[in-house]
Amino acid sequence: MIELEVQDYYKGLPALDQVKINTLFARVVLEQRIPGKVYTDSKEMPRAFYVVHPYGMSLVYGDSSNSSFNRGLSDYIKDRAGIRLHAEWLQGDPAGEWSEWIDAIAAVHNSELPVRGGLLEEDDHRSIQRNTRVNFSIDREAYFAARAQFFKQDAALVRTGKEQYAALTGSVVPKYFWRDEEHFLAEGVGFSIMEGDEMASTAFASCSTAGQLEIGIETSEAFRGRGYAFTVSSALIDYCLDHQLEPVWACRLENQGSYYLAQKLGFKPSLTLPYYRLSHR
Repeated sequence: MIELEVQDYYKGLPALDQVKINTLFARVVLEQRIPGKVYTDSKEMPRAFYVVHPYGMSLVYGDSSNSSFNRGLSDYIKDRAGIRLHAEWLQGDPAGEWSEWIDAIAAVHNSELPVRGGLLEEDDHRSIQRNTRVNFSIDREAYFAARAQFFKQDAALVRTGKEQYAALTGSVVPKYFWRDEEHFLAEGVGFSIMEGDEMASTAFASCSTAGQLEIGIETSEAFRGRGYAFTVSSALIDYCLDHQLEPVWACRLENQGSYYLAQKLGFKPSLTLPYYRLSHR
């Protein structure tokens, strides 16, 4: 694999336009909205691409026939160099043969790991685990019907600003998706519910490009089960619809909270694909 120079990231955009899954996290890297990594098979005439978002999401797409690129990517997926400190979540363009290829790599890699009692433990951080990624599309009529029923009119709902950005904690918060506070406030958007001085729930733009906005959401454990996630998500969906943006939702099927919240909001599952948790040392 060859790492592309930042000024050449645009070379990955035409092929990305042909990928028919949610690729916003890769697009914001290629458009240099946030820092990331892009690897390819050729600097001059690239045809295969591996894009890594700083949150730990990655996408492989393009021509799957370049053996040199594939060997480098295989070593990376297996973490042969032992440099990956955190898990990475990988998906491949389903229009190609990437998923079958990754399945084969995972089978070999996992078979080489030491086992206990004849079995590889599911939570072994060294293993490559196959999950399922779900892409959704919004049904506007279903959304408006649900909003009329579940939106909490009395919630202390505010636009996510500097104070909220600084106070937000959790695994899905703006600081993991934007360069810094100024970047989020200038180009992002979010809505939060406050309980006194405490942050209860926030929905925010985790990725945003022309015409689309992907929703990220975090609800503090102490405030779950109160319908706050629905309300902040609704506020962000309303913002999208008012600004001619398509609201985008995607999650792991195994994340049942996000999976069912999406459907409660009127999103319909539109596509499922393999989603690989890559090992780390």
